[in-house]
Amino acid sequence: MLRPLRPMVYSMTKFQCLDYVICNSFSTLPRIQLPSPKEIHLWYIKPSEVKDESLLNQYKEILSPAEKDKVSQMSSEELRKNALLARALVRTTIARYQINSQVCPKSLNFVTNAHGKPEVDWQYKDILRPAPLHFNMSHTSSLIACAVAVDSPIGLDVEEKNRVLRHNIMSFAKRFFTKHELQVLSAISDPQVQHQELIKLWTLKEAYVKASGRGFSGAPFRSFTIQIKDGRNGSLMGNFNSEASQFVVDSIDGPTDLSSNWEFVLLDLCSTHYAAICTDAGLAVEGKGSASKKVMVWKTIPFAEDYLVSGTNEVSVLSGPI
Repeated sequence: MLRPLRPMVYSMTKFQCLDYVICNSFSTLPRIQLPSPKEIHLWYIKPSEVKDESLLNQYKEILSPAEKDKVSQMSSEELRKNALLARALVRTTIARYQINSQVCPKSLNFVTNAHGKPEVDWQYKDILRPAPLHFNMSHTSSLIACAVAVDSPIGLDVEEKNRVLRHNIMSFAKRFFTKHELQVLSAISDPQVQHQELIKLWTLKEAYVKASGRGFSGAPFRSFTIQIKDGRNGSLMGNFNSEASQFVVDSIDGPTDLSSNWEFVLLDLCSTHYAAICTDAGLAVEGKGSASKKVMVWKTIPFAEDYLVSGTNEVSVLSGPI
């Protein structure tokens, strides 16, 4: 059974000052405690379920002028709606968390690193304690998700299970994957299973390059291998669906080129999507205990409804703790 965070119908007092109205609507976002260093929070929205024009207009009002321009330049109504929802999801997700003081979704500013990865430009980042949130967003046409963590960079990728490939599975794989990864995929005789394993591997690699902050251009998929290791005995394996499995990143370019100190979680969302999350596993290296992070998952329509879906049939773990 889905568990709502609060009653699903919210009211918003009308004020003459528009900015005050928008920031006052923050009260309709239930506050969430910051994730612990051993937690990841994941929020997702299904665009097909957002049909209220007043909500869509409310989302527009929390965007920056530059974001509004980008949304308006999309070539179709569906793309404009999804771009709007993606930006609104990021802003409302971050605003739910108490970072020393109340945060209004509209007031958030963002910067990008050298490879284009967005980050929150925290006004008091040098003195904030605890550390500001790290976030990452991913989307398909049917699902948009945002993951957050503290004390760790984070990368997220979501893909539809039935994603259509323009080429033969192995022809597609040869363009992006390494020799070891191709061997794992070619050993799968069932084409449907092979297709599913390719999608999972893609999400893992995409999540990694986003977590590293380098993106696809800075860390091409063929420059590193993701190997699956059985967490119980350390042996290499080819089964993405084992909860005991762990993922190891091996650089093709050399041991110092890419950090291997990363942890992955692979999820099945809504029985329609795979989601991979990658975070820095440095806490274990620093002697602060196990780096295994628990994932908490919410389904949301910001300003309207939130459901905690962890432990329900909306989400299942394929590898990693939840």
